Amino acid sequence: MNRRLLIDAGNSTLKWAVVEAGQWHAQGRSDYADWSALQAQLTSGTQCFIASVADPVREQQLAGLLDRTGIAPNWLKAEPYFADLQNTYLNPQQLGVDRWMGLIAARQRTREPVLVVSVGTALTVDSLSADGVFLGGVIVPGLTLMQQALLQGTAQIAEAGGRWQAFPRTTADAVLSGIVAALCGAIQLQHARLAEVAGRVPHCLLTGGDADMVVAHLGVPAEPVPALVLEGIDCVAREGKSR
Repeated sequence: MNRRLLIDAGNSTLKWAVVEAGQWHAQGRSDYADWSALQAQLTSGTQCFIASVADPVREQQLAGLLDRTGIAPNWLKAEPYFADLQNTYLNPQQLGVDRWMGLIAARQRTREPVLVVSVGTALTVDSLSADGVFLGGVIVPGLTLMQQALLQGTAQIAEAGGRWQAFPRTTADAVLSGIVAALCGAIQLQHARLAEVAGRVPHCLLTGGDADMVVAHLGVPAEPVPALVLEGIDCVAREGKSR
């Protein structure tokens, strides 16, 4: 059976795709409270490749679900190299596997300098040179974590949702607009740093559940790629690299 199940197990959501004969036939996304959509795709004998940054309890739940269907998953991890891509982390395996998969996918998409941005539970902004060297990246709390920090650390900020405004005049709008500004600022700063090192304007690939929240406000061009991590997993699966 030439059927692969690709799973991107994040901190708060789970994304998956089914690939048969080189074609993507199904994609889905869910939280960890409802496994039914994924369960409907499980077929004994399917090859399964997982990039997980989920907590151990959720990983065990996922492993049990797959085991009951007769699927033995390949749990991927970051490596020092993939093809001509070099992981320069001081401890290469400490790099989040989701970030590594995003870099692999980005390298397949372009040979230009590229900024790989994931806007999820955390914001990660990773820089990749034109010759395939991962230069490093930054991690910032994502939208929900920033909101939680303000709610927990201040006395008079309400939990009510806000809207983005250039010049907010309510506290809720000020919170949301400030968070968007902080996320965009981190992206734009790293974009400028990569442009300076590369000597030309880099590409910017944007993924993650909250990517839509920032893309409209970024001061640099960015290409939304919702399945970027899954694309990287597929690259690794085709090369047969697993743990």
